Amino acid sequence: MLGQRETDVYGMQDLETINAGLKTRAHNAGADIEFFQSNGEGELVTFIQQCRKRIDGIVLNAGAYTHYSVALRDAISAAEVPVVEVHLSNVYKREAFRYSSVLAPVCVGVISGFGADSYRLALEALLR
Repeated sequence: MLGQRETDVYGMQDLETINAGLKTRAHNAGADIEFFQSNGEGELVTFIQQCRKRIDGIVLNAGAYTHYSVALRDAISAAEVPVVEVHLSNVYKREAFRYSSVLAPVCVGVISGFGADSYRLALEALLR
């Protein structure tokens, strides 16, 4: 729904456009990049678990799961892969329930509030 839903909060760019920019940046850095999107918590858990010993880093926008998914937290811990938690909006300018992340303590960093650039900044951090 990115680019269609709450554009005043999440911006006008759709996920395909963001991914295209990330693909170009990764390619220019000599890195491969893979994309996965799901609205299902279990599918996200499975994907993260499958990343173990297969990839070098994850840029993760877990949306609402950020605030309560112990399953995603456990998957991140078990994968032993550096994960950067990403949010397009500045979660600290929003509702109080968004101020807390159960994922952040098991991630290498959190980037929030830079719109679509949040993804690019996370990729840059992982490339370094």
